[in-house]
Amino acid sequence: MVQEYQSPVRVYKHPFELIMAAYVRRFPKCPLIPVFVDSEIISESLSKDGSTLVTERRCVIDIDAPRLLKRIAGVDYLYFIQKNTLNHRDRTLHIEVHNETFSSRVIVRECCNYSVHPENEDWTCFEQTASLDMKSFFGFESTAEKIAMKQYASSIKKGKEIIEYYLRELEEEGVTYIPRWTPPAVSGTARPQALPCSAARSIPVNGAKDTACPSDLVVGSPDDKLDADYIRRYLGDLTPLQESCLIRLRQWLQENNKGKIPKDQHVLRFLRARDFNLDKARELLCQSLTWRKQHKVDFLLDTWERPQHLQDYYAGGWHHHDRDGRPLYILRLGQMDTKGLVRALGEEMLLRQVLSINEEGLRRCEENTRVFGRPISCWTCLVDLEGLNMRHLWRPGVKALLRIIEVVEANYPETLGRLLIVRAPRVFPVLWTLVSPLIDENTRKKFLVYAGNDYQGPGGLVDYIDKEIIPDFLGGDCMCDVPEGGMVPKSLYRTAEELESEENRLLTDSIYKSASIFKGAPYEMLIEITEASSVITWDFDVSKGDVIFNIYHSKRAPQAPKKDTLGAHGITSLGAVNAQLIDRSWVLGKDYSMVEKALTCREGESVQGSHVTRWPGFYILQWRFHSSPAGSASSLPRVDDVLASLQVSSHKCKIMYYTEVLASHDFRGSMTSLESSHSGFSQLSAATTSSSQSHASSTISR
Repeated sequence: MVQEYQSPVRVYKHPFELIMAAYVRRFPKCPLIPVFVDSEIISESLSKDGSTLVTERRCVIDIDAPRLLKRIAGVDYLYFIQKNTLNHRDRTLHIEVHNETFSSRVIVRECCNYSVHPENEDWTCFEQTASLDMKSFFGFESTAEKIAMKQYASSIKKGKEIIEYYLRELEEEGVTYIPRWTPPAVSGTARPQALPCSAARSIPVNGAKDTACPSDLVVGSPDDKLDADYIRRYLGDLTPLQESCLIRLRQWLQENNKGKIPKDQHVLRFLRARDFNLDKARELLCQSLTWRKQHKVDFLLDTWERPQHLQDYYAGGWHHHDRDGRPLYILRLGQMDTKGLVRALGEEMLLRQVLSINEEGLRRCEENTRVFGRPISCWTCLVDLEGLNMRHLWRPGVKALLRIIEVVEANYPETLGRLLIVRAPRVFPVLWTLVSPLIDENTRKKFLVYAGNDYQGPGGLVDYIDKEIIPDFLGGDCMCDVPEGGMVPKSLYRTAEELESEENRLLTDSIYKSASIFKGAPYEMLIEITEASSVITWDFDVSKGDVIFNIYHSKRAPQAPKKDTLGAHGITSLGAVNAQLIDRSWVLGKDYSMVEKALTCREGESVQGSHVTRWPGFYILQWRFHSSPAGSASSLPRVDDVLASLQVSSHKCKIMYYTEVLASHDFRGSMTSLESSHSGFSQLSAATTSSSQSHASSTISR
């Protein structure tokens, strides 16, 4: 595998001629680079007008490698050929380096350039690129490659120090200005005077650094390349190889991406998320850019208006910053009605809310970077779990949360700097067990959990947030205007059709499905179970009419239903009629059996439950129209009943449902979420119907 390196643009705030005077002092040997043993000039040529000097050297390098590896290779030193082309007229120095030792086994190439900064002719720019192709090395290819990359990274870091060292040496000798090269004088004419544009400049004293003021930085680098000072000021301290990955990925985007190029801070997040593996980071970033373009995420903050229900019942908001200058977001999760928000707003709306928070977080990070004068690329989230209970573990709500986490992890990596969880109740480990598998390992390491009032003492919030801005509801003195949340009225709940009609969907499907039940035409759903003790879970709301809910089991696979049950009667396009899975010829107790007692559900009720399967086979969940007296559980649709159902709206019921099959080892953690209506938070009356014979539980909330 070929290893490549691309440096940022390093800007020396000194004229080119002075930099060249410092550069030549590193030869024939440099005490600041112990591995650089010696060098000798093997050829040198000067152009007729004296403007171009080409120098070729053989350099001797002592690689810091294990003695055993050197003995196996049979060498103590490595030899490299360096060719320097100094053009005084253009004020450029071009350096080419290749290895002479092991040239048939290893190919090393390096190219460096010194040139005048295009926006300030008294400044000098430096860039370098390099590649290493380890074809074979006595069976130690991987080891040799790691040693070479480590050695090269170390020498890169010393590059600027060496130039500055010799600049100070020149200053001590009284050399602070070197005139530019001028063409030779023609015989009989006066020699042109040195151009006065490069006035004498003082050299920075030892240890002096550029100030952090943005106005003193060269943000616009040559050819829109990254400047080393810009990286340090706005992106942070990166190793040379990390800088190289950032620059190469940025260059690739400029050459291949036709859309909007993301900001450098955002590109860097994707590299960090993949441990600076360029190929993996590029793949993840390209997928995210496609997603952003498809769903117009770049315009989300400017075009999306939060619904009033979200403003009223979503208990979260931005609140100052932490001790590190990171934006602080507060989420009072324990005070939110997660089920009510999902049912009233839908996953799509909640996802847009989360995305808008992330987009706002990116904007605030940029703003805080300017305010505090140091790179700030992520934010801190404070989650208050006071009030968290079983209602928050409602299975469809957890499912929606997991799907949102997937989207955020894929498109906003490395944006969370720290997550402070306070007042965690006993039920928190159950929620953490469900959520943590989808959270990146690096992100999980940023979680700090405080139970009870532990957050108030040493090692608590005061270690991360200034005492003056700790919210009042956590015992602080700062008034916090984050909404308190509360219960979402059922009158605000929306139907599945309304939730599925959202334009520009960010999620491919919805958790909830809707179904209509007609008199004589029940709605049936088939679930195939291959492993005994699997758990079938359900959650449904009766939005219109009364229904009877049943579960049946059959070892036989139901036949595919006919597409047009009314075709034989010459009736077409009268509306959707539910396909029946229980065959007309089947006999209850012989071909199929009832595994749950029939449950009557009234209009407006919410039903959650589960069934632990005893046998593999086919399970049929059935919702049928309830009338007085109730029809037989095995009744099949008659043509007259179907015709009546199409004409009389009172013979129609509607439900919104969600089902899921869990493996037996996931049963315990998920069962707790099915008892959501028993939570004190909901303040809802509840009744429970259970069947010990079938190991099932159902909960109805009215």
